[in-house]
Amino acid sequence: MATAAAPSRQTRPLFADRVAMLDTENAFKVGPYIKEVEDAGHQVVRCNIGEPDFPLPRHIAEEVKRQIDNDLTHYNDPQGILPLREAIAHTMGEARGIHITPDRVVVFPGAKPPIGFTQQTYCNAGDEIIYPSPGFPIYESFVRYIGASAVPLHLEESSGFSFDGSDLRRLITDRTKLVYINFPSNPTGGVATRDQLNEIAQVVLANTAPEVRVYSDEVYERILFDGEKHASIASVPGMEERTVLVSGVSKSYSWTGGRIGWAVFPTEAEAAVFKNLNINYFSCVPGYNQMGAKVALESPESEISIATMVDAFSKRRDFVVDALNSIDGVRCQKPKGAFYVFPNIAGVCESLGAIEAHASLPSPVRDFTTPSTLFQLFLLFRHHVATLDRKSFGRIGSEGKHYLRLSIATSLEQLKLGMQRLERASRDADGFRAFVQEGRHLY
Repeated sequence: MATAAAPSRQTRPLFADRVAMLDTENAFKVGPYIKEVEDAGHQVVRCNIGEPDFPLPRHIAEEVKRQIDNDLTHYNDPQGILPLREAIAHTMGEARGIHITPDRVVVFPGAKPPIGFTQQTYCNAGDEIIYPSPGFPIYESFVRYIGASAVPLHLEESSGFSFDGSDLRRLITDRTKLVYINFPSNPTGGVATRDQLNEIAQVVLANTAPEVRVYSDEVYERILFDGEKHASIASVPGMEERTVLVSGVSKSYSWTGGRIGWAVFPTEAEAAVFKNLNINYFSCVPGYNQMGAKVALESPESEISIATMVDAFSKRRDFVVDALNSIDGVRCQKPKGAFYVFPNIAGVCESLGAIEAHASLPSPVRDFTTPSTLFQLFLLFRHHVATLDRKSFGRIGSEGKHYLRLSIATSLEQLKLGMQRLERASRDADGFRAFVQEGRHLY
């Protein structure tokens, strides 16, 4: 009788090919760099991560503790507990003038999981996904991972980092399957008008098939300045049936660690598919946090907490924008929402020699960095201010665009110190030259 062949000893890769196609979020990647600087004895002004510096409001925290004491600590509905889904359906629907039923709502551990889940669920290999750039990095990160084609919609400073229907229309093809929009915007703070959303909606309705979905990321919906009011594309007639409407508690309620986000889907059948993804990945989201989120949405105390936080952000925004615009080589628009500023630092990159320094780097290093990245890291390691560079918000087509994102979700005192340091860094050509020559932290 023939013996079985011995197993092959041929070496195979440890990781699947797709792993190399998944990018990251640099707001977290820069963390070890900050630790390195702090371990060397320096205090870092942290303007890198999008996390409000306000505590979780007490009325929400007390509800979470109460629910733990009530033993709401076990498995629950993978779609999200009904009381929270009812609260989401009511508050989201009332604010947008649409009727939402709880069976169309799915609760996730944060507002980030539905970004990738939506691509996995609606898109096949070769389908095209349109997304804003600069934009939240995870929009672009997943596209290659699932085998789709990335189509960045580049937002230009000259148009206030926004776009209109004609900008979107130029990118739509018969392969378009998913369109991301994000207002108020991360990283630019852009806010859409109702007229603008009407125009975008008409382009979608006239130029795409009914199965094309718009992913409307509205997680910053409560953080608006100068009397701006939030508008949603789901409110435009015909778009509720096309829109995946996403929000959560991380930003408006200063509860990034709570990991409660949600999506409202066009149909109950679509929501059921995403419920099944929750079952496969997470089982369920902690019930005690979900009840805390219900209180966050429904309690009148939340309005006071949000107003206090937004007022502080507005004052910080005004100070930082003015301070940035007083620096030679920097210009910065005043955002209308979220808690970021997105200054153009092309003049600083030019005066410090960052553009020339980048061009002279050896190819493997040059491919991983940009002039704004070099300044970002110089600012951290030599002047101890943590920010993020332009390519952190969409790599494709970002060459030659010299910007930073600064989070204003830190104290005014720290921001004043940070602006002083940034101004000094903008004039420190000798220090920059030495930093690049050292070659240790260039990407």
